Amino acid sequence: MKKAQDLARDVATMETMGELTSIFEGIASMKIARIKNQVLQSKDYFNKLWQIYTQIRVDSLFRFGRNLDNSNVVDKELFIIITAEGGFSGDIDQKLITWMLTQYSPEKQDIIVIGHHGAIQLAQRGISFKKYYKLPEKDKDINVAPIIREVQGYKSSIVYYQTYVSLTIQDIKRINLSSAIVEEGKKITASEEVISDKTYIFEPSTFAVVDHLESSMLSITLGQVILESKLAQYASRFRAMSAAHTKAEDTIIETRSSYNRARRHFKDERLKEIVNGLRKASQGVELV
Repeated sequence: MKKAQDLARDVATMETMGELTSIFEGIASMKIARIKNQVLQSKDYFNKLWQIYTQIRVDSLFRFGRNLDNSNVVDKELFIIITAEGGFSGDIDQKLITWMLTQYSPEKQDIIVIGHHGAIQLAQRGISFKKYYKLPEKDKDINVAPIIREVQGYKSSIVYYQTYVSLTIQDIKRINLSSAIVEEGKKITASEEVISDKTYIFEPSTFAVVDHLESSMLSITLGQVILESKLAQYASRFRAMSAAHTKAEDTIIETRSSYNRARRHFKDERLKEIVNGLRKASQGVELV
């Protein structure tokens, strides 16, 4: 049995752990709320761009903002995987990469990794990737321009990422970028305002404006996917911190109980020593 002093130190340590996990739990919760608000704002902006875009585009094809020129497009798919920056994401990154690799062929696809943890996972498996980007630290005004330029160089792009279901449930998902944009656009109510080259002047040309709108909507969509992935990561951390907080509280209760038992045991032993001492003392008096 541990000494009472040691158990007292254990109780103090677990109380500190409980306070820390509670703080981290609160931070994760605040980040989740902020990201949800940011996603709603970007969706509103996307809706406005789509309403303009659908009225001035020349056909229904989405060309990733590269106009009609497909001469420099790589005849391969681009796989973009979004993972955590650190290793505190549980096993969801591993599941994501395992799923992606079941559909990956080096001859047909190239890989871009967002998040250091994913890059490490691929390197450990001996899988090469074209580029690696750090997961953005901030949750607002994410610069995805370098990735969009890569996307524009391929015939199609597939994104694999973590998705937020609830605070206790996170899943993995894949989307085709162009299809996702078109599907999202179908949900938007058409603008009542008539927008065309007859009512507006588009500089330098209508085609250039369409290119810009497509690039902007690509950026918004990819930014939303990154935010959703971060949302899932924060939820995963919230769940982990919540579990750690509960475990710390349970451990505190058990340790306090052990501490009280140790104190009682110490007092009982001291009482026995006193009683035995008194007995020996009284026996010594009688012998004299």
